[in-house]
Amino acid sequence: MSNLGVTFYMFLVGLEMDLAPIRKIGKTALSVAIAGILVPLGVGAGIFFMLYTKPVLGTPPPFIGIFFWPIALSVTSFPDLARMLSDLKLMYSDLGKTALSAAVVSDLCSWFLLVVTVCLVNGHSKLYVTLPILGCMTLFWFLIRPMISWVVKQSEASKDASREGKYSDMHVCFILSAVLLCGYLTELCGAHSMFGAFMFGLMIPSGELGTLIMETIEDFVVGILLPPSFIVIGMRTNFGHLLKFNSVIVVVVVLLCFSAKIISTLLVCLYFRCPTRDSFALGLLMNTKGVLVLIVLNEGRGMKAFDQPNFTLATFAILLMTAIVSPVIHFSHRSNRNLKQFYHRNLERSRPEAALRVLACLHSTKNVTGMINLLHISNATRKSPIVVFAAHLVELAGRNTAMLIFHDKDKTGEYDIGNNATREKAEAEQIVSSFESFEEDNHAVTVQPLTAVSPYATMHEDVSTFAHDKLANIILIPFHKQPNALGGWVDENLQHREVNQNLLANAPCTVALLVDRGLTSPLYMESHNGGVRERHIAMLFVGGPDDREALAYAWRMAGTARVTLTVVRFLPGKDVSELPEREDDDHEDGILTAMYESERDKQLDDEYINEFRFKTMNDQSVAYMEKKVNGGEEIVSTINSAYSKFDLYVVGRGDGVESPLTIGLSSFSDYPELGPLGETLVSSESTSTASVLVVQQSAPSLSGAKKFNNNNSAPSSQGKGVFGKTASSAVETFVNHRKADDEYN
Repeated sequence: MSNLGVTFYMFLVGLEMDLAPIRKIGKTALSVAIAGILVPLGVGAGIFFMLYTKPVLGTPPPFIGIFFWPIALSVTSFPDLARMLSDLKLMYSDLGKTALSAAVVSDLCSWFLLVVTVCLVNGHSKLYVTLPILGCMTLFWFLIRPMISWVVKQSEASKDASREGKYSDMHVCFILSAVLLCGYLTELCGAHSMFGAFMFGLMIPSGELGTLIMETIEDFVVGILLPPSFIVIGMRTNFGHLLKFNSVIVVVVVLLCFSAKIISTLLVCLYFRCPTRDSFALGLLMNTKGVLVLIVLNEGRGMKAFDQPNFTLATFAILLMTAIVSPVIHFSHRSNRNLKQFYHRNLERSRPEAALRVLACLHSTKNVTGMINLLHISNATRKSPIVVFAAHLVELAGRNTAMLIFHDKDKTGEYDIGNNATREKAEAEQIVSSFESFEEDNHAVTVQPLTAVSPYATMHEDVSTFAHDKLANIILIPFHKQPNALGGWVDENLQHREVNQNLLANAPCTVALLVDRGLTSPLYMESHNGGVRERHIAMLFVGGPDDREALAYAWRMAGTARVTLTVVRFLPGKDVSELPEREDDDHEDGILTAMYESERDKQLDDEYINEFRFKTMNDQSVAYMEKKVNGGEEIVSTINSAYSKFDLYVVGRGDGVESPLTIGLSSFSDYPELGPLGETLVSSESTSTASVLVVQQSAPSLSGAKKFNNNNSAPSSQGKGVFGKTASSAVETFVNHRKADDEYN
């Protein structure tokens, strides 16, 4: 049972790995992997000789232990590393991608060394005994793997495209039988069956078949078949033997085991001039040992490479190393912590010539047209291009780990998003096709389509992490309701609303919520006299950081051809009501703080409005006017009487801003995510055919850790990452069939 569990577990490890991106691996990751093999090999040999010369039982440990100590230290457990990065939302960050890339190379080399070692030990150190297993592996890879790929492609091509499941339990049973066959063949060649199973897992192509196998047997293998192996390891471990060692030797062995990969990684990263903090974290991540190393140690113990004291010492060191990694990385690099410390990006402080980096989120094809038309009027130019990350958000169902799929233009239809995913896949293809057409029509626009599969409860974390890692200026999200022809609402989705609210509360950059009620028609419609109709945009300014951010976005739109912008600033009249006193205003400090913040915001508003008026004074497509009002009712009446004939209204959400001008608008709010003015426009009959864009600016953090790029302008999409990989080459990681949430470069 123990060997069977290890065999099927190693099959799942191979199934989870995707070696296709290895051709694009960066120099840093490759160098980290090579150094992470060579240095631990030397350190492991040194540990063995230290224990060999000072045996605790009076007789030296078996000399073949000189092979297993180095291999155990050189392994980085890829499955455990992938799961930890997924939990910490670091999978697609520079740090996560570099760690996974290095772990794949490190594991493949370590397993090759282990295969050779096992064959040599079984063959009594005769080199020719390794030839059968090497020949078997070569046969698997160059003959059976192409055959499997061809059979899978033929099977998918022969099935009806509308069918939800291309594979049945019969296919799973056939694959599992093949796993046992491959394991048996490697046993005949003198190696453990787990090597054949691991190789067979690597040969399964990515897609629905691999996902179905993973979801069908993973829980059974991990929960039923694998625990007997842990029982065997536990029975072979007696921590009482640690007392037989000199305490100095135990400490030295643990420190050597722990520092081998850290030192090698630091040296490589210093050579490539990577940040010290991230380099140290990468070294810690390479120390993730987990189940794979326990399997190596158990195999060594079974082959008499360890006596019981040395086996206990090795197991203790490995368990301690793995236990330390996750808490340290969680404390220093957890995604949410970084997002709070990151200097939040927004449009108000961006340079005019900087690229606009947009993360456009879509739940279905119903959101596509309005979102694309909004991007059409966002004024993409060669001087200030737009980089769009079009994210199709799909609810996680039927798998344990979220995933992020980047769509390659040259490889369509080769991705899978889980069971019963035909509808989601069809929608993803339509979204990708629409945004690719948008990119072709706009030479100043670059589009990267992707699908994010995640639970609704944590979907905002994945979106925020991606926006943070891509240095997005703004996140565009659709309203959770769809309009009907009568001016009402249909298709309300409360889960989408929850995602929007969580994003507004946690996003690291500006968030714009689009209530699409007019941009779903063609962007430039012909007028009755045959000419080209203009788009009329109104920006309603009350005051505060959200309104300044909304003005910044509307200002950019004004540069688009056949788009006119009218900015209406509402100022307090003579009879404006005073704000009610807050609870903390009973104290003098609270009153002074509120007065200071109010005056500071008013000064910033005046400065930004004056800058806008000065730079647009000769622009015929921009109009500016001021209206004095005494409260929310006068704002509504002013809009209904004079400003109700616009195609798009751009307003600030007004989060955290208390203004006497909006008193009465926010007393009874059904949609607080729209803000008082946004909700008024959405519910007003006079503006029932106009779309509304509600903008929220994320306030910058005053104290934060050193960020990757502290420039207000976004870097080029081909810029270097902190570990030397370019954005274009870093859109893939090595997790196959179960891709995790993060990130990105």
